[in-house]
Amino acid sequence: MRRRVALGLGLAAALGLAGGLRLLTAPAPDIRETFYVFGTLVEIETHDVPEAQARDAMARVGAHFRQMHRDWHAWAPGALESLNEAIAAGQSFDVDPGLAQLLQQGRALACRSDVLFDPAVGGMVEAWGFHADTPPEGDPPAEAVVAKLLAGHPKMTDLTIAGTTVRSSNPAVQLDLGAYAKGAALDLAAADLTAAGITDAVLNAGGGVQVLGDAGSRPWRVAIRDPFEWGVVAAVSLRPGEALHTSGNYERYFDKGGIRFSHIIDPRTARPMQGIVSVSVLSDSGALSDAAATALCVAGEQDWPRIAAQMGVTAVLMITDDGTMLVTPAMMDRLEPVAGGFPAPITVVDLPKDVAIPVCPAG
Repeated sequence: MRRRVALGLGLAAALGLAGGLRLLTAPAPDIRETFYVFGTLVEIETHDVPEAQARDAMARVGAHFRQMHRDWHAWAPGALESLNEAIAAGQSFDVDPGLAQLLQQGRALACRSDVLFDPAVGGMVEAWGFHADTPPEGDPPAEAVVAKLLAGHPKMTDLTIAGTTVRSSNPAVQLDLGAYAKGAALDLAAADLTAAGITDAVLNAGGGVQVLGDAGSRPWRVAIRDPFEWGVVAAVSLRPGEALHTSGNYERYFDKGGIRFSHIIDPRTARPMQGIVSVSVLSDSGALSDAAATALCVAGEQDWPRIAAQMGVTAVLMITDDGTMLVTPAMMDRLEPVAGGFPAPITVVDLPKDVAIPVCPAG
């Protein structure tokens, strides 16, 4: 069932930002700059900051973004591509401390998610054509290709990271950090702004928003996009230091034979996930919110509460293929209806208690 939602654009189009989230609070910015990172436009806006201070901070953020784009991109010449080549050849490779820390973080998040979030499945991503910035064209990969990818069984816990030296026990590992790189990049950019003495700012990367402080006398207010059509399903007022990330099947995908194939790959099947349209996760970490949104899409309607509990996220909104809205109590407390109210009834789902946290192998 496809929901039809009639929403006025006066509220939702405050900044006209693309992606799963839109900023609703729109005070006159002191400084606003846009960067291009990982195929996404990232907009940063400061509030009540002297121009020289803001410009210096933006220059630092921009330099870091350029380095991230160069070092973290799996499909362009750089550190990550070289690391993937070394892994395929059964060799170790030295990376810079920032990339080593990012890989350690990804390894831990993958373990906590039962590897439903798994940056080691770059080969699967490439086979489905989602390694490029443009949508895939042509047919899905052949069954033999999918079977071979599954037989390789790549996973982040195959990595050993000793200082800045990275190696893998499995040559089938091919790293693609796209499922959490935007969140991690916003974490680092927020740290840059804080180090520069900026206390009030918003960072928007389409499907992810992170905030510092407030928008003057008001909180930064963000809309969660309706994944079925133009409009929003709800708004959230973000508290200082919070991050909200949305993943789903409605932006990067291709259709074939009446089936939508999303860019979110299920490591258990080497195929795009099915059944879930979008997941939004609110936490105090961009990388965690970004990774968890992906993992919960893959977990699906039945198992997502357990995976959310394992990953330590409590505020979640899931929208299924038929428009069903499922939320945790913590997210329900934060959702604000917009014009016309919520577009569908909301089912509140409690997270399980006393969930056993996976013990990650040393690495």
